[in-house]
Amino acid sequence: MNKTFNFFLVSDSTGETLDRIYLALKAQFPSNNYKIHHFAFMRTTTQTATLIEACKKAENPIILYTLVEKQTTNHIINECKIFNIPCFGLLDYLIPQFEKIFNQKATLKPSGQHELNKEYYNKIEAMQFTLQHDDGQRLETAVNADIIILGVSRTSKTPTSIYLGERGFKVSNIPLVPHQQLSKDIFESEATKVGLVIDPTRLSDVRKTRMNILNDKQSSTYVNMELIQKEIDESKKLFLAKKIPIIDVTRKSVEETAASIIKIVEIKKQRQND
Repeated sequence: MNKTFNFFLVSDSTGETLDRIYLALKAQFPSNNYKIHHFAFMRTTTQTATLIEACKKAENPIILYTLVEKQTTNHIINECKIFNIPCFGLLDYLIPQFEKIFNQKATLKPSGQHELNKEYYNKIEAMQFTLQHDDGQRLETAVNADIIILGVSRTSKTPTSIYLGERGFKVSNIPLVPHQQLSKDIFESEATKVGLVIDPTRLSDVRKTRMNILNDKQSSTYVNMELIQKEIDESKKLFLAKKIPIIDVTRKSVEETAASIIKIVEIKKQRQND
C-alpha cells in the first residue's frame, strides 16, 4: 500500500508559488498519495503554533514554506527539529545568494510580489480585456490584443486565454465557425496570431461530454466525425495560408499550450528587434 504524505504549504502571502512547486514535486512521484494543507499569510507565532499542532496530528507531514520574516521562519525551523518534521524553505537559499550577486540586502517584505504598482494594474487590465474578448466577443476591438487565439470549438481557447491574461497578456480568442469568414483586420493586426488544432477523435469526445453536461440532444452535427475532420482540415488550411503558427493541443495541458504561445511571442519580438 502506498504511503500518504501530508504537505503543509506555508506562506506569508497567497501561496501561489508553493502551489506550483508542490504540483511539480507531486508529478515526479506519482505513486504516492498526497493531501495538501494551505497556511497562507503566516506572520505570527500563534499561527505557527497552529501549524505545528496540525503537523503533529498528520501522517507523514512535510512543510514547504516561502517566508521572508526571520522570526517566524526560525520558529518553524526550531519546532520542526524538535518534532522531526521535514521542513524546506524555498527562498532560504536563494535570497542570501542574490544578496551577494546584487550586493544589497533583500527587503524581506512579505507579499512584495503583490505590490499595487503599474505592473499589477497592467495585469488587471489584461485580464479585463481577455474576459471581454472571450469566444469571439467584441471583434471590433480584438485587433488591440497582444495575442489572438484561433481554433474550432472546444480546442481550449478560453482556459488558455485566461491563463495568458493572468500572465499580463491581452488576449482575444476567436472560434472558427463553418461558413463564417473573419474580417481581414484580424489577420492584418499587429497581434501575435496562433492557431490551435486537436485530434478529431479527441475533439469528438470533448464535444460529446460538453453536450451531455448541457443535456443537448439536438446538435448531432456538432459531434459528427466527418464534419469535425472537415473543420480541423479547414482550420489548418487557413492557418497555413495566413502563416499562423499552429499548436496541437491534443496532449497538451493549458499551461503547456500557454508556454508555447509565450515562446512564439518572444520569437516574434526577437525578430522585430534584429
